[in-house]
Amino acid sequence: MFTGIIERTGTIVSLVDLDSARGGVQRLTVAAPGIAGQLREGDSLAVSGVCLTALDVDPELFHADLAAETLAKTSLGSLAPGSLVNLELPTAAGSPLGGHIVQGHVDGTGILESLEPVAVGAGGEFDEKTTDWTLRVRVPEHVRPWMVSKGSVALEGISLTIADFDGEVVTVAILPLTYWRTNLHALAVGAPVNVEADVLVKLAYAKLQAEQNSAKRPEFELTEAWLVASGY
Repeated sequence: MFTGIIERTGTIVSLVDLDSARGGVQRLTVAAPGIAGQLREGDSLAVSGVCLTALDVDPELFHADLAAETLAKTSLGSLAPGSLVNLELPTAAGSPLGGHIVQGHVDGTGILESLEPVAVGAGGEFDEKTTDWTLRVRVPEHVRPWMVSKGSVALEGISLTIADFDGEVVTVAILPLTYWRTNLHALAVGAPVNVEADVLVKLAYAKLQAEQNSAKRPEFELTEAWLVASGY
């Protein structure tokens, strides 16, 4: 489990095809000084919000195999060497939950609509190092029922609060620390963004759907006619 508090980024070194006999579709290599040295073979970590298993670890690099489902549901397969990715180690038991519960199970990829500075002067100038930012991401249709205004969402693995949702696009406020500490400052408009909805919202939605479906079903009555029709 993760909490969406990003402290470091890594850099994509390569993404190569694997022999299918080795159990993966593609192998990702990430340069991660400061993080790789804390990993052991088989450890989990989140890479831009995607929970992966660290393989062939050394003090500067780690590798991870990406299955077909991971490539289909996330942005990792589209990243080129040199791309920045957000890194987070699992949350230790008993640690404070600084963000929200993030599983690393990405629901789909959204599209970066805009990332604009808040404090812009009359001439269009702003201090890139100190201004807040407004991020807008168009989320996949199947994820939209789980977007709740003032609720939580993980974008690129970052725990964020939904300031507004118009039915298709989520708007969130980005602090300068988040902007510079994560890969957000390196993303261009149109870039794919990994989206994970709040698991608590998903569970609540599933429970509501089950209750609504149950209410629509006619109450079952054990009758002689039903027994005859069923072969009893």
